[in-house]
Amino acid sequence: MTSKWNYQPLTQQQKEQAALLMDRCDQIPAITELLVRRGVSTPEEADAFFSPAISDLHDPFLMPDMDKAVHRLNKAMGAKERIMIYGDYDVDGTTAVSVVYKYLQNYYSNIEYYIPSRDDEGYGISLKSIDYAAENGVKLIIVLDCGIKAIKEVEYAKKKGIDFIICDHHVPDETLPPAVAILNPKMPGSPYPCKHLSGCGVGFKFMQAFAQSNGLGNHNELDSLLDLVAVSIAADIVPIVGENRVMAYHGLRRLNSNPNLGLRSIIRLCKLTNKDITISEVIFKIGPRINASGRMQSGMETVDLLTCRDLHEAFEKGKDIDQYNRERKELDKKITEEANALIEKSIDMADGRRSIVIYNRDWHKGIIGIVASRLTELYYKPSVVLSHSHGLATGSARSVQGFDIYAAVNSCRDLLENFGGHPYAVGLSLKEENIPEFTRRFEEYVASHIQPHQLEPHLDIDAQLDFADITPELLALLKKFNPFGPGNQKPVFLSRNVFDFGTSKLVGKNLEHIKLELEDNSTSHVINAIAFNMSQYFEHIHSHKPIDICYTIEQSKRAGHHDSIQLMIRDIRPSAT
Repeated sequence: MTSKWNYQPLTQQQKEQAALLMDRCDQIPAITELLVRRGVSTPEEADAFFSPAISDLHDPFLMPDMDKAVHRLNKAMGAKERIMIYGDYDVDGTTAVSVVYKYLQNYYSNIEYYIPSRDDEGYGISLKSIDYAAENGVKLIIVLDCGIKAIKEVEYAKKKGIDFIICDHHVPDETLPPAVAILNPKMPGSPYPCKHLSGCGVGFKFMQAFAQSNGLGNHNELDSLLDLVAVSIAADIVPIVGENRVMAYHGLRRLNSNPNLGLRSIIRLCKLTNKDITISEVIFKIGPRINASGRMQSGMETVDLLTCRDLHEAFEKGKDIDQYNRERKELDKKITEEANALIEKSIDMADGRRSIVIYNRDWHKGIIGIVASRLTELYYKPSVVLSHSHGLATGSARSVQGFDIYAAVNSCRDLLENFGGHPYAVGLSLKEENIPEFTRRFEEYVASHIQPHQLEPHLDIDAQLDFADITPELLALLKKFNPFGPGNQKPVFLSRNVFDFGTSKLVGKNLEHIKLELEDNSTSHVINAIAFNMSQYFEHIHSHKPIDICYTIEQSKRAGHHDSIQLMIRDIRPSAT
């Protein structure tokens, strides 16, 4: 299935670091190896990794302009100015708006929120929203998850007597908008330690600074918003390391114990009530539903849901958003099929080229980002999908692991009307007549900068195990590595020369999966495993020939039984003779 397995044994220095961690890891070498690979090298760092503490969050005033932002917000509240909280229509933007609005609402009432329409206003700060703000007496706009390139829009607002505080996490240009304050951990020269906050994370840090400056000691009011921050971290695929890991850890605890009413309604609709909600459930179940409103209808409905104070009302709003998600799925499937047909017709695009750029005027603008992600997964090439909106070709770019697609799009910026994003995802717009030249130059950049290994799927392996090493004690410590995500992926293990116990069988509607019972020479214990969509290996396995397997270790549904450990097979190879 996967063409390359990457496993590098620990260096001598790493082995010495691992030896220092044994007491913190119940003397299990595999756990120390996992920690060292994640940059943990001392017992104190291991303690902090296994038990992330709210007190580990950084001082928000380390972020440049934070003092200016807090001063302007305090001034607005003291003068009873009208404040607008403005954000992007995706998960990160709507959760960010919800966090800032909900927190400030505890202390101030002359406040409203605004999410632009994807169809009418597009991405970022719109002139329409500024006109609306001016007409309604708004004097301060706090913008979240966008705005870092909105030079003309902020200048337009200043002429109308409106100030901006920009809270963004996208890559800034050399020239910045004339805002009162710009909060962005990616600002050149910024000393802020966590460079990869989500947009919602930046908003949370702003509220943390506001609370500190005003001596607001009720930390629970702020900490109770971490479930929304965790959703943004998962959905925006930011690295779950350092401060992000602390916020995701405590946000997931809140999500599983006492979530926001709006999130509670989504959890109920996803049938996740009384289940252990992980980052994976947020990415594949909760996030897409929250996103669906901004894609199919209006992101305002998402914030209405996430700031709702009545459970019955929240559930009714949640049902509407769940319906949008069903419609989104149907469109997603249709457009993905059409995109694949376009690619298959182009031999060049399917085989010879290192990138994919496709355009269809009629594709739904709200779906093309998802389609770009699917094409990247399917063809393992940086992909750009474009549709038509307001006289321009508008779309989304998605990247493969390790390739900076922001730099690739930036190399064509003279052909673009607008663009923004980060190394793995970019939004862009350009004139239709520029698409052929953009396609040529984008391909030229990708072909000259991408590395061969980035064009093929690969598995990074954390440790090699014998079956004797796979114990309940190992599983218990693996659980402490949660939450998983970029920078802290679920550990992948390798075992060599394992055999079918004689009872493995094909399962599934079309017998496409293998339910395995495996053994090796290190123990008499039989290990259960499941290999999805790998039926092509069944005859080899069933003939009792040795295989090598890559897998993650899971808790099976039969908790408490001797066979409660189950391997989730990621790839299979016949063992070398």
